[in-house]
Amino acid sequence: MQYIIKAPRHINTSIKLPASKSISNRALIIHAQTGGSIVPENLSDCDDTEVIINALRDMPEVIDIKAGGTAMRFMTAYLATLKGHEHIITGTERMQHRPISVLVNALRYLGADIEYVKEEGFPPLRIRGNELEGGYVEMQGNVSSQFISAVLLIGPNLRNGLELKLKGNIISRPYIDLTLWMMNEFGADANWTGSDTVTVKPQPYMQRDYLIENDWSAASYWFEVMALAHDIDSEVCLSGLMDGSKQGDSVVRYIYSMLGVKTAFESKELGRPTTIKLKKNRRVVPRLDYDFVNSPDLAQAVILSCCALGIPFHFRGLSTLKIKETDRIAALKTELRKLGFVIKDQNNSELIWDGERCTPTMEPIDTYEDHRMAMSFAPLSLVFGEIAINDPEVVTKSYPNYWSDLAAAGFEITEVNP
Repeated sequence: MQYIIKAPRHINTSIKLPASKSISNRALIIHAQTGGSIVPENLSDCDDTEVIINALRDMPEVIDIKAGGTAMRFMTAYLATLKGHEHIITGTERMQHRPISVLVNALRYLGADIEYVKEEGFPPLRIRGNELEGGYVEMQGNVSSQFISAVLLIGPNLRNGLELKLKGNIISRPYIDLTLWMMNEFGADANWTGSDTVTVKPQPYMQRDYLIENDWSAASYWFEVMALAHDIDSEVCLSGLMDGSKQGDSVVRYIYSMLGVKTAFESKELGRPTTIKLKKNRRVVPRLDYDFVNSPDLAQAVILSCCALGIPFHFRGLSTLKIKETDRIAALKTELRKLGFVIKDQNNSELIWDGERCTPTMEPIDTYEDHRMAMSFAPLSLVFGEIAINDPEVVTKSYPNYWSDLAAAGFEITEVNP
């Protein structure tokens, strides 16, 4: 399937963003450990959350989490604690080539019984649940924060609690902080006890009512839309977001303030969902250097915005992009060249654009089974008139209503079968 997206001249729309899958997935794993019946409110309806809901409800012998990286990591840790249960956890072909040994090694050190079904270091995994001792364990800090969060989330139910030391540079720290904040919201005692050490006491979670905030990562594509919109009077309202949000990607509003987008909150009451209003201010920086080490999921939208606005950049902290749904660094270089932009990478963690252009082919954009490729390229129709995108259905991984929301905002979306 292929979509051809044509942009409107003027945008004035209100969007109900999807619930945060990061918060939803953490809340589900915590909820499962309470053994209670109070289900979190406003759960995400994306694929990544659905596979966790289905797995926790049905607990089949073989659990297929499809392309859900968060689901693979969080469920692996959770299943390791279920005494008397045995499961195989697997996923898509791409998932079976995403490394997981860092997590498996840490869980084994804590007493988990996990074996690789096929290739060493990669899913599928056979997990025989045990009551884990817990205690002291070390992990590299420069790996996916989901590995770290997976271990932290089971900490309260380990016999001796958990003392987790992170070695080296710690990336995506806001995601770790989000995990700790949510754990404490449910009655755990989990805190940084040093610059590189987290201690979780053996204090079980408690049931409670819990409302999940909407997703700042999903908001990034509407910030991109506003940055690229031509009409100074364009406006986008996004509901269900919080001022002072614990989501690391809430930093998007500060990044886009440098790319011509003004953000205003309807209410300044911290910790309560409200609506934000995006408007243009036309003040943009001549160049943007930024370290995405704490918010790598924002990189694609910001990179494409800068190219479309003609703003050279040097972006660091992108090492985890190579192990996402696809190698996003390679994918961005390939697809941007179709639109006439030549970007370079270095050190497997940096992307640079100095303004170099090539002849655009305007071939359809390939999405590589990556939801963020589809969602970040679609707004470029505001600059190029129209954009063709292959396999657009990948957006269901995190934002199932993305295309209908774009259509409601005035974008013309035509399905073709090339």
